[in-house]
Amino acid sequence: MLSRIDHVGVAVADVGEALRLYEGSFGLRVYHREVLYDQGVEAVALQIGASAIELLRPIRDDSPVGRFLAEKGPGIHHLAYAVEDIEAALSRLKADGVRLVDETPRVGLGGTKIAFIHPNGTFGVLSELIQRV
Repeated sequence: MLSRIDHVGVAVADVGEALRLYEGSFGLRVYHREVLYDQGVEAVALQIGASAIELLRPIRDDSPVGRFLAEKGPGIHHLAYAVEDIEAALSRLKADGVRLVDETPRVGLGGTKIAFIHPNGTFGVLSELIQRV
């Protein structure tokens, strides 16, 4: 079902500061930047091999990433796994009793289909399924 780690989501308070590290010191390249108003974040994706780092800056304090930063500070927010058929993956997980945040996919960065799995079902790690369209 899972084909690879697509990206690691990192919550940050300041995208410019984070980019000085990831672009400047680490030498990664930004390939997509977008504000996702419905999720309350500015997202910046940086390529690293076949995967990515996704920097997430809240645009609202009441967004999931805003609450995460307020409670835990900057750091790893989620792991994202690539899937070929997100609807089938969600059906299988639901049938297996895995607690889902999203029972149906929503639109993610760059028009992808995404859905989150609750961290209570994945040993404390917020996990995201992503299908590139």
